[in-house]
Amino acid sequence: MSFLFKNLNLLDPRWKEARGGYEVLVEGDTIKEVSPKAIKSKTATVIDCGKRTLMPGLIDCHVHTHHSEVYINRMEAVPLTLMMARSAGRLKRMLDRGFTTVRDAGGADWGTKTAVEAGLIPGPRLFISCRSIGPTGGHNDRNRRTDIGPPCLCCNGMVFIRCIADGPDEVRKAAREQMRQGADQVKLMVSGGVASPYDPLESLQFTVEEITAAVEEAQAFGRYVLTHAYTPEAISRAVNCGVRTIEHGNLVDAPTARLMAKKGVYMIPNLVTYDAMKRRAKEFGMPNEMLEKNDEVLKYGYAELEHCRKAGVKMAYGSDLLGALENEQTGEFRIRGEVMPAIDVIRSATLIGAEVVRQEGKLGTIQPGAYADLLVVDGDPLKDLGLFQDGGVNLPVIMKAGKFHKNAL
Repeated sequence: MSFLFKNLNLLDPRWKEARGGYEVLVEGDTIKEVSPKAIKSKTATVIDCGKRTLMPGLIDCHVHTHHSEVYINRMEAVPLTLMMARSAGRLKRMLDRGFTTVRDAGGADWGTKTAVEAGLIPGPRLFISCRSIGPTGGHNDRNRRTDIGPPCLCCNGMVFIRCIADGPDEVRKAAREQMRQGADQVKLMVSGGVASPYDPLESLQFTVEEITAAVEEAQAFGRYVLTHAYTPEAISRAVNCGVRTIEHGNLVDAPTARLMAKKGVYMIPNLVTYDAMKRRAKEFGMPNEMLEKNDEVLKYGYAELEHCRKAGVKMAYGSDLLGALENEQTGEFRIRGEVMPAIDVIRSATLIGAEVVRQEGKLGTIQPGAYADLLVVDGDPLKDLGLFQDGGVNLPVIMKAGKFHKNAL
């Protein structure tokens, strides 16, 4: 199939503004031609955009498609069948919001990815981490103090989304196993976290030797390591060990941001998740000790953005929303838009996201040879980032790989 998009304002994030007079020809799953002049095609179906904005599909670099409970420990009562059924709805709703690509930061496996690619489940193209890896007693360890060990993998959603490894050899083996299972990247927990019961935020998790083992294995397999980290100490340790992206990073300081910039490490802030948890997580069972840690990291969100901007750290878009909080996925646009130019926020969810998933020139841009992941927006997002809110009501067209997920024109 081929489609010719006409009568539009083209917003390619490589530019600073939308430009009128362009036409875009899609053939198969890719963009064939982009021109400021009329494009001739005898076979293409014409899509009249009515002067609306045409832009690339959005990229969320930190989601958890399988984390269907806000209080993650409740995943213990979720069998794999129910977990996957819930995930199917979550994936479709992400695509409904205009996210044509997501990077799952722990949980989604090759079966989920294959189901989407085969068209069995509507959803974004997936870059998966499989099970995240953490040490005993750390952010990944949700075992109760009365447990003597984790249950089997078949009946407990909690076990399926994370694993525990101690020592360089165990970490090396765990990383190899995730890549054997099809991981596009390996996820490590290297500091304390909010949604975990026992570990202080400032705790350092995994030694230099353990982190290095995972990095070596990922690089040897043609993959890379992303790390959950909050404090300057945890971030610096991970960066010096060769990780490629830092997730969250709320407590980063100026020297650490400069180190990240020097090493070319990406930051993926998730400020919307802390905002949403403060307002809503208690009603979904999150205990007070976790909410107190959430309040602590929430204080530093805007400072994180400022430190990274000043240092020149590239920041991708990430949401990290658990369970019922998922409907706030586009809220990160609003938060970042308060302190960043709209074009920079959009680039975080397009061009920079494409770099993170190593698809430069293929995703996050509108140019010949790129995948035909396209949105038509009722209005100009550069003037109103709120157009991405409300579950995609302002997106009359959502196209992924040359096929319409939605066409209301």
